[in-house]
Amino acid sequence: MRVFIYKRTHKGDPNTQGHFGVEDCMGRLRDCSYDAVIGIGGISNWAESEQISMKVNWVGIGPRKVPQPRQRGPIILFDHFRIFEERGKELIFIAPLLARRLLHPKAPRFVFSPRLSSSEQSEVNRILTEAQDAPPSLPLPSGVKRDVHSRVCPPSSCSPTSRKRGCLP
Repeated sequence: MRVFIYKRTHKGDPNTQGHFGVEDCMGRLRDCSYDAVIGIGGISNWAESEQISMKVNWVGIGPRKVPQPRQRGPIILFDHFRIFEERGKELIFIAPLLARRLLHPKAPRFVFSPRLSSSEQSEVNRILTEAQDAPPSLPLPSGVKRDVHSRVCPPSSCSPTSRKRGCLP
């Protein structure tokens, strides 16, 4: 299973209905090829003020992409979605190797699981069990303009550098 793991700065994307990309967070990276996503609170002051820092914030398994012509990537719905936000478990306690890789000042903002060691992958698999029986994302509401967002996240993309990390649009 190919897993997209990234550090978050704020709550709200995905929203509580399981819609990843409503604020265009992670831009074109949402359109990469993966089977699951794990959102982890980063180490920034913003993440700390949101009380999500260094915690597993959400897990989505089985992505379904809904194209958004005026956004940098699709909105993603999931077959299984669980959101924890500030109630999430601290990564250092449930996945110490993954925490060591992602939660230091020079760590990458995201990683795809093929780049992980087998021990780190085992930790990722344990995190994924938190959502394997979770319900699906709710459908996007009809009649809602799906291409309007607040653009609170900085741009990211499937650049040549991210392709080297395993991003395959």
